[in-house]
Amino acid sequence: MNNLKSLIYVVDDDVSICRALTLLLKSHGFKVETFTRAADFLAHKHPKLPSCLVLDIRLPDINGLTLQEIMTQRGITIPIIFITGHGDIPMSVKTMKAGAIDFIPKPFTKRKLLNAITLAISKSIAQNKEQAEISKIKRRIRTLSPRELEVFRLVARGMLSKQIAFKRGTSLQTIKVHRSRVMQKMQAKTVTELIRFAQKADITSSKA
Repeated sequence: MNNLKSLIYVVDDDVSICRALTLLLKSHGFKVETFTRAADFLAHKHPKLPSCLVLDIRLPDINGLTLQEIMTQRGITIPIIFITGHGDIPMSVKTMKAGAIDFIPKPFTKRKLLNAITLAISKSIAQNKEQAEISKIKRRIRTLSPRELEVFRLVARGMLSKQIAFKRGTSLQTIKVHRSRVMQKMQAKTVTELIRFAQKADITSSKA
């Protein structure tokens, strides 16, 4: 893993913690951005880089648990590693259930934190790859005509061409032409792949 391409955010109201983590992480090749307030982190523009957030639970404005909830609501998918000197098991369970990578009590070892960051960055890379694929699929969907999109949805639900033709009161040949164009525009080699594209783009539940 190339750490130079990875960005670590640190949100902790203790300036000395921010400084120490910055020195540690930069010494391992990471880019680092620090914030003492959760609101400042939320206002910051987050580039599409492999990244993670090292987050203190107790903060002066928005606490770490609330920040995790806000990030989920806003679709900010940066993996979170919680650090705290005031944690307990129920709090740990809650954060992990909400998707946190780790919950590390202070004081912690460098190795413990670095191991968690390695895991978080791997997850971030996977998430970014998934999001890029979904964006590409959605761009292809926008090239479909309304009728092609309709056929795409019905094929994705498992309907055969003759069933679609009957449902829409049109000829089988017409549906076959639409279906062929859908396969071509979506760059799908098989119907199975087309269905996977529909699931990733979350259009199978849309009303046709």
